[in-house]
Formats: sequence, structure tokens, C-alpha cells
Amino acid sequence: MLQDTLQRGQQLTDSALDRLLPSETQRPASIHKAMRHSVFAGGKRLRPILCIESGRLIAGSVPVGIENLCAALEMLHTYSLIHDDLPALDNDDLRRGRPTSHKVFGEAIAILAGDALQTQAYEVLAGLKCSAEARVRMIEEIARRTGTVDGMIGGQVVDLEAEHTRPDLSTLEYIHRSKTAALITASVVSGGLFAGADEPAVTKLRSFGEAIGLAFQIVDDILDVTQSSAQLGKTAGKDSAAEKATYPALFGIEKSRQKAGELLKIASESLQLFGPRADTLKQLASFLVDRKH
Repeated sequence: MLQDTLQRGQQLTDSALDRLLPSETQRPASIHKAMRHSVFAGGKRLRPILCIESGRLIAGSVPVGIENLCAALEMLHTYSLIHDDLPALDNDDLRRGRPTSHKVFGEAIAILAGDALQTQAYEVLAGLKCSAEARVRMIEEIARRTGTVDGMIGGQVVDLEAEHTRPDLSTLEYIHRSKTAALITASVVSGGLFAGADEPAVTKLRSFGEAIGLAFQIVDDILDVTQSSAQLGKTAGKDSAAEKATYPALFGIEKSRQKAGELLKIASESLQLFGPRADTLKQLASFLVDRKH
């Protein structure tokens, strides 16, 4: 059942991405090839799937048009990966099992491909078929969660500044909640908003997203030191080599796993209001914590 949910969400998102992104032959072809290279590198589309299932939870079925919202979220996620892999940041040669954008197209085009995906995402968000109020709230939510104050870019900055140091728990949580959990939270919340969620429902969805987003990054930290590059689809051991601020570095693997399990419980409890309708989201949360790559 869960595998069907994952497959359907991936197909729905990929179809929308293929439709919304310029073709590789559209001038200037180089940038469009670079955008598509990274977008269609085999991502699991976890953020769009969380968005879809959040929308389904509120509406009772998959809301019509939510696939465009999913595509925009994946564009933003991919832009962050392209920039994260650049030599000036994490300097990685492998992403999703393929050479990173700057290794294939050069740094200049890679930077511009990330920029282009971000601007394309907001063009798509501006055209979503929903109420004007919901559309503005989604754009505000996503922009804030990808920005500098408690958002993705802010988390990336603090992550860079914390390299080769031994940060305290407060700094570590700030990095993880901002760099990774923020966009996951935005995906969950925006799916609910698209489907017409009221304020109490949005509050519960936000709590779920924040908990599962932090758990996701903790598990990512664990996998970086326990799995191979082939299993991960990216270079293993990069966090340790760069002396990154991670949960395993601060607490060890077992305590990190325990923390992820505690966050999974918090995420599940956040959805009690919805009863059995929340079962799929809870299963997705368990999948994110139990994954091996």
C-alpha cells in the first residue's frame, strides 16, 4: 500500500515537472539541459509526496492541481541541492547516483540552473488553481521556510560556519530544523493549505512536519556514517570529513536513533486529531525514519 502511494506520488510529480520545465531544446538550451539533469536524476520526491498526502488528508482525495505545487517544491529542493554541491559549499561530485551539476556543466551554469529552478518554482506557485488567499499563504510559507531566518538558507549558513567546531545542541538543532526540516514542514503545510485546511489543522500539520523533518535529517546523518556511496547515491562520509555538525558526531549513533524514534512518536501524536485519515502520513513518517538510503 505504502509503495503504491510512493509510486503514484512520484509519477504525478514527475509528469508535472516534465510539463512545467522548459524542454532541453528551448533556447538557451544549456541552462535547460542543466535544470533537467538535476531534476530528473532519480529523486524519491519525498517532499511532494508529503504534500500530496497532506492535501488528501484534508480534502479526502488528492486535490485537483496539487501536482503543480508538488513540482514547485521539488524545483526548490533541487535548486538547493545544486548549490549545496558546489565547490564553495559542500564540494560534492555525486548526487542521486549521478555526477553533480557543476561536474557536468561547469560552475557558472550550475549556479544559474539553481537560480532558474528557484524562479521557475515561484512562477508555478503564482499560477496555482486555488483561492487567492491560499495561494498567497502558500507562497509566504514556502518563501519563509527557504529563507534566512529559521529557513533553508539560514541553516546552510550556520552549517558552514559550524564546520571544524563542536557546536552545542542548540546550534545543531538550528541547523537541522532550518536547513532540512523547514522545507519538509513547508511541503506538509502547503499541501494542507492547498486543500483548504483551517487553522487548527494547519497547526497540527506544522507540528507533524517539524518533527518528521528533524527526524529525517538525523537519519540522514546516521546514514552518512553507516552506508556506502553506492547505497546513498551521494558521497558517503562527507560530513565526517568536513567535521560537520551532526547528531552522531555529538551523541553517537544509538542515541541519535533514539532521538529520531522520539520525534517519530511526536509526529504521529500530532495527527491524532484526524483519526484513521492520517494513517498514510504516519506510514510515510515511519518510512522516512526507517529508510536505509
